[in-house]
Amino acid sequence: MPPPGDWSDVLPFVLSLCLLSFAFGYLLGSIPFGLLLAKFAGLGDLRQIGSGNIGATNVLRTGNKGLAALTLVLDLLKGTAAVWLGSHFGPYAAMLGGLGAFLGHLFPVWLGFRGGKGVATFIGVLLGLYWPAAAVFSMVWLVVAFATRYSSLAALVASGASVLMLALMGQWRLSALFLVLTVLLYIRHAANIARLARGEEARIGESRL
Repeated sequence: MPPPGDWSDVLPFVLSLCLLSFAFGYLLGSIPFGLLLAKFAGLGDLRQIGSGNIGATNVLRTGNKGLAALTLVLDLLKGTAAVWLGSHFGPYAAMLGGLGAFLGHLFPVWLGFRGGKGVATFIGVLLGLYWPAAAVFSMVWLVVAFATRYSSLAALVASGASVLMLALMGQWRLSALFLVLTVLLYIRHAANIARLARGEEARIGESRL
């Protein structure tokens, strides 16, 4: 460990790299792939279709499964890419890059800070930081979605399961990070939670106007 005096020279540089990683992650996460792809495909403004969300689930409501799959992949990869780029500057920069990407998707500067719900980007950040947790998320999502046909419920359960898995594996810093992300994901799904409680949530394959 370097003498304490050396940290005064290194710390500003490290903090700058972490902030740069967060800022780049945010800008990358802010790219509304679903909105752009729907527009280029001639489907109109995705915010005026179905639930008004800019994510893959709402793209699927247009009937274009291929476009929905592409949206899912791109929204996922922007989380993974932000982590990967940040990892070149250290583990904390990687975590901040992932956090930035998730916040960028939820609150994109280009759309007046009104973005998506973050499920795909959540998975992408998980994949970049600790891929076994991403595998657990995916498996839990598939089981719950198959059993209930509620995409929102599957995402809510799977996000909580990933936090628990990280804690059980002793990944305390990552567990804390994804606990924050999960809380934000739940907040963004508040309307879905209310509809689930009332039995009014649309199931997978159903449209909601």
